Amino acid sequence: MMQRFIELGRGYSDLYELLEIINRNKDRVRAFVQLDVEIGTAKKTSLAVVLDETSAGHFMPIYICLEGIPQPEETPNARFNLFKEQSEELGIPIKQLAVKPSTVFNEKELYYQYLIGILRLNRIIPPLS
Repeated sequence: MMQRFIELGRGYSDLYELLEIINRNKDRVRAFVQLDVEIGTAKKTSLAVVLDETSAGHFMPIYICLEGIPQPEETPNARFNLFKEQSEELGIPIKQLAVKPSTVFNEKELYYQYLIGILRLNRIIPPLS
């Protein structure tokens, strides 16, 4: 099985695309994930949704809006609330993790490999098969 992040953007208008992906794939949603980071003095959140693998090709997508949403505990915001409402509607709790920011990695691919390792360690996604 191949597991890969698909970056939609920073979580501004592209958050609505993430919500639409969730709506169209309700039967495939495996997990809602909130990844909290500190970039300098700013506390940001990445929102991600993990879908079950495809039947053909064994591909597990992880759609993400990267580090553009203020952490809801610091600054309550409507964008996070929309994500939370989707989570509650499907009865799948949001998994919240504190991770390193992407800015400490030289390449985005290395950052996504790091996140995949974190998600596997926390049993949010399965190990490779």
